[in-house]
Amino acid sequence: MMRAAPALLARFTHPAQVVVAGFAVAIGLGALLLSLPAATTEGVSAGWPAALFTAASAVCVTGLVLVDTEAHWSVLGEVVIAGLAQVGGLGIMTLATVFTLLVSGRLGLRARIAAQAETKTLSMSDVRRLVLKVVTFSLVCEAVTTVVLTGRFLIGYGEPLGRALYLGGFHAIMAFNSAGFALWPDSLVRFVTDPWICLTVALTAIVGGLGFPVVFELARHWRQPRKWTVLTRVTVGTSTILLAFGTLVFLATEWRNPATLGPLDDGTKVMAAFFTAVMPRSAGFNVLDISQMYPSSWLATDLLMFVGGGSAGTAGGIKVTTFGMLAFIVWAEMRGESRVNIGRRRLPETTQRQVVTITVLGVTLVAVSTYVLLALTPHGLDQVLFEVISAFGTAGLSTGITADVGTAGHVLLALLMFVGRIGPLTLGSALALNRRTRRYELPEERVIVG
Repeated sequence: MMRAAPALLARFTHPAQVVVAGFAVAIGLGALLLSLPAATTEGVSAGWPAALFTAASAVCVTGLVLVDTEAHWSVLGEVVIAGLAQVGGLGIMTLATVFTLLVSGRLGLRARIAAQAETKTLSMSDVRRLVLKVVTFSLVCEAVTTVVLTGRFLIGYGEPLGRALYLGGFHAIMAFNSAGFALWPDSLVRFVTDPWICLTVALTAIVGGLGFPVVFELARHWRQPRKWTVLTRVTVGTSTILLAFGTLVFLATEWRNPATLGPLDDGTKVMAAFFTAVMPRSAGFNVLDISQMYPSSWLATDLLMFVGGGSAGTAGGIKVTTFGMLAFIVWAEMRGESRVNIGRRRLPETTQRQVVTITVLGVTLVAVSTYVLLALTPHGLDQVLFEVISAFGTAGLSTGITADVGTAGHVLLALLMFVGRIGPLTLGSALALNRRTRRYELPEERVIVG
């Protein structure tokens, strides 16, 4: 058994392959556990379609569901879902690295490279220290959120201590890991007027979605923005702009909607709009009925879900860093500049190509998947596009059609969640077994563009 493990690991020639395989194995094991009769409230097997989709949604920290989480799954099933979300949020290789350190006290080169691919660290020498910081930071954030939510459920809603602690812990894990599973059929709509619940969940989702390198750098130099790296500047700047944009758009479009913001007082409207702007960053909860929002709000949500959150965090999407750097690339091209500069730093050409590649792959995948799902279901373009981007961006929001897209549609959405979690570029790298290096350059020729 011990000899077989290195031989199996040696079959993977690229670190990205280990990440892909790790997530796939986690989904398979999760589906196996959720298919057990003890995982449902009725004591009968949920069946592989529901178990596999739910496991994929949990590991890929999405939150799309086919069944009511609390009504269908037993306590065991809910604990499995929370565990899968925790594993998916921290990353398979992050947990594997921690387990390796605990068991052996040292970290091999192959494991360091694999962990580097998962955590997006810039130096392999930092992997061991960073992974331990990530796990510690995650557990501390979840513990703080659990305390706040538990207190609110205990004092404000009269829940027994055990039940309050269970609700607080479950939703803390889901909020920090951007998973979006809720133990109420309306998600968090019933708490739309409660700032303790709404703001705690929203802030926890923001912290988890910023990305661990950014959070750690802000902790060190939050008073000295001049010392921030390009990654931190772009992530914080783009995130702030998108949050402000989303809040203003939802306030403007939904202000008088009698099914969403209309019945609320002005202060609650602002809080609900802010919460709704945060959740498309892959957090997946909602305090407004998504199905009753105007199509213009759906379109704005589509954009926010496609962009997602920060790199090396729990959020999905193409990432705010990619979106922000793409804006700098376009601006430099429009000004006729041969180099892309961000502040006092120049963006490498390799990074520019990665930005364009990730964006184009994301747009292409969403477009093709939307076409396929339109052909498979009777639903309209607005709802199908929303569902596809939600799956790809691992956002977990839905207009209510998830359970009605058929088996083929569920398979497509599960694949989108998988690709969206590990990233198009990571999947592409894993599939490219051999990397070719050209030993010659071809003559250059100008081509008319536009």
